[in-house]
Amino acid sequence: MARDDFFWETTDEPHATRRQQILKAHPEVSQLQGPEWKSKWITLGLVGAQIWLSIATQHLSWLSYTAVSYFIGATITQALFLAIHELAHNLFFKKPVYNRYFSFIVNWPIGIPYTIPFRGYHLDHHKFQGVDGIDTDIPSYFEGRIIRGPVTKTIWACCQILTYALRPCFIKAQAVTKMHVYNWLAQLSFDAAILYLFGWRPLVYMVVCILLAGGLHPCAGHFISEHYVFPHLSKTQETYSYYGYLNWLTFNVGYHNEHHDFPYVPWSRLPKLKEIAPEFYDDLAVCDSWIGVIWDYITRDDVGPYNRVKRKMSAKTGHDKDE
Repeated sequence: MARDDFFWETTDEPHATRRQQILKAHPEVSQLQGPEWKSKWITLGLVGAQIWLSIATQHLSWLSYTAVSYFIGATITQALFLAIHELAHNLFFKKPVYNRYFSFIVNWPIGIPYTIPFRGYHLDHHKFQGVDGIDTDIPSYFEGRIIRGPVTKTIWACCQILTYALRPCFIKAQAVTKMHVYNWLAQLSFDAAILYLFGWRPLVYMVVCILLAGGLHPCAGHFISEHYVFPHLSKTQETYSYYGYLNWLTFNVGYHNEHHDFPYVPWSRLPKLKEIAPEFYDDLAVCDSWIGVIWDYITRDDVGPYNRVKRKMSAKTGHDKDE
């Protein structure tokens, strides 16, 4: 049966507590923290590939264009989303501001400036996981009321990237900073250059890839798998990891319990974290399939927007290091 409200918890969010327990049992874990030097080179390759594809696909047939956009372009866009996620945690460069500036470049083939707003909302999601009115990763009550059955859940799954983009604006608007302005200037300059040199079609390709990457795409399953409570897996767990092959395409975002426990451990060292501290992770429920989790979300009556854990501000929040 569909829920009528969120799972309200009075307990502490789990990651801060588990982080302290792991550090006590395995102090060597702290050595895993810090930037990954390979990330910038991998990401520059993805940026170059997506810009090239946006130009090269202009004259393809409709069928070829759709196939390339879905199977290649959307997968690259999802990887770029998650590169920006790594940059939000300062995991490309030691100097924080370099991560900000580099994120503008990574944002280019996405077409729409979002990296700086995302960073603010995402760090709040870590520091205040589940806190009402602050964690904008959680669906709104409006979504909970209208997304009730397979039809509306399918529509939501097709358009979930739009809800992720628009929801924060209604729940917790950000103040505009100079970094927001720089993000807009960098992106609009790039978009103008593409428009002048190659016309409007490359920009359309970029937007199409955004919608596909955040819709019914295998890699988009991570949006659902990370924090939705699936009663057939666990009635209390609020973060889930996925250890399948799609992590190879998504900067290991599937290692989500590990990531929330240690946000300063980069994607490349998250498997090592799990290897060092298996007693903290092996007994947790996991997501076996991102495709399967999308299917379960749509078809199961006991899963919907309200299957998220919420708490009040008085509960202990997560990582408190200044980022």
